[in-house]
Amino acid sequence: MKTWTERPAKTDVEAAMCHYLGLLRAGKILEAEQLVDHPPVRHVLKSLWDGSIAAGAASGGLAVDAWERDLSWLSELDVADFHWGDTGSHVYAELTYRAQMIEVELGFWVKATDAGWVVAGPSTLW
Repeated sequence: MKTWTERPAKTDVEAAMCHYLGLLRAGKILEAEQLVDHPPVRHVLKSLWDGSIAAGAASGGLAVDAWERDLSWLSELDVADFHWGDTGSHVYAELTYRAQMIEVELGFWVKATDAGWVVAGPSTLW
């Protein structure tokens, strides 16, 4: 997990978020889990699937666990924009799938720990 000795700049946090998504896009799930202060990303993957693939294929006959068996769909996700909260501690990323906005966003927050400052998350926002 990336740790800063001082509160990181917004650009540093956004870069960490992009790195996180880049690891997911590459199918490097374990590395993504280790990049931020948060439990496993299974719920994140499920939400991303529900907000992108499943939303567009409402009755498309996809297997219930298709999102877990073949992660190639992750490569088509991208960050559209970042939005920071008023306190500067919370940020969420709007996402696209195949260049189309999706319903789910990833929320991250900057927090102080005994070791320094870290990026925590993501939460999934609908």
